[in-house]
Amino acid sequence: MINNVVLVGRLTKDPELRYSSSNIPMVYFTIAVNRTFADQSGQRQADFISCVAFRKQAENMARFLGRGSLIGVEGRIQTRNYQGKDGNTVYVTEVVADFIGDSSVALALGDNIFHGSQFSASLSQCRDPQGGIVFAYEVSDPSRYGVVAFDESGQALSIVEKPQHPQSNFAVVGLYFYDNSVIDIAHTITPSARGELEITSVNEAYLRQGKLQVQKLARGDVWLDTGTFDSMSEASSYVEVLQKRTGIIIGSPEAAAYQSGFIDAEQLQILAARLDKSGYGKLLRNIL
Repeated sequence: MINNVVLVGRLTKDPELRYSSSNIPMVYFTIAVNRTFADQSGQRQADFISCVAFRKQAENMARFLGRGSLIGVEGRIQTRNYQGKDGNTVYVTEVVADFIGDSSVALALGDNIFHGSQFSASLSQCRDPQGGIVFAYEVSDPSRYGVVAFDESGQALSIVEKPQHPQSNFAVVGLYFYDNSVIDIAHTITPSARGELEITSVNEAYLRQGKLQVQKLARGDVWLDTGTFDSMSEASSYVEVLQKRTGIIIGSPEAAAYQSGFIDAEQLQILAARLDKSGYGKLLRNIL
C-alpha cells in the first residue's frame, strides 16, 4: 500500500505551537495549494489542506514561519474522529507532515552560493547517498571553516571545526547529503566546546563509520560563503558582474527548478509574476 503526499503551498495563518496530553510539541496548520487549472472565469482556485506536524518540526514551524510563507510538505494522509461538544462524532482528514520520513536528506546553508559548470554534474551523483557526502574547497583562510585533512590517497582522515592550526587548506562547504541514518546520528550530537551543535559532529560520526565521502570541488567551480560583511560584499560583486555580462542567474531556486524539469514554463511564469516589483521576475522570464 502507498500513502504518500507532497504539497507546496502557503500557510493561511501563523503556526501556533501546542502540546499534546503527553507533552509532545505539535502544530495544526492549513496550506493553500493552487490548482493546476483555471475555472471558467480564468481564475485559479486553491484547495485548503489541513496538516499537522510534531516535535522538532512543529517547534521550527512556530519559530521560523508565518502566514503567507511558501512551504513544502511531505507526509501521509490520516483520518481520525473525536466527540464534538454537541455530542456528535467529528471526522477529520489531514496530512501528517513527516518532512524527512524514510528519505535521504540534503542540507544547504542559506549563506552559501555555488556556481560552476561541473558543479551540477557533481550534484547528480548525490541523489541516493549510502552514508554521507560532503564537498571540500581549497581556501586561503581555513580557520574560518570546518577543515578536512586527507591522506596521500585522497581519503579523508579528519574533520575539525574552525581549528586554530588547520591540517589542510580544504574547507567543508555548506552543502551536505546524508542517508536516513542521519536522523539517529543527529539525536546523539551534544554541544561542542564552543557550546554549539555542530554539523561537523555529524560528519565526524559518518567518518568514524567509514561512510563519509568527501568530494573536492573542481577549480572551475565557485563557492562563496557570505558569513561576514567582507565576504558578502565580495559575493555581491561577483554575482552582479556575472549576471550583467552574461544574463545568467546565479543562486536562483526557481531557475534551477525549471532547468531541472521540476516545474514547467507556465509555473515559472506564475512565480515570476509575483516578483515583478523587485525586477527578479524579469530575470526569470529571460530564461524562458
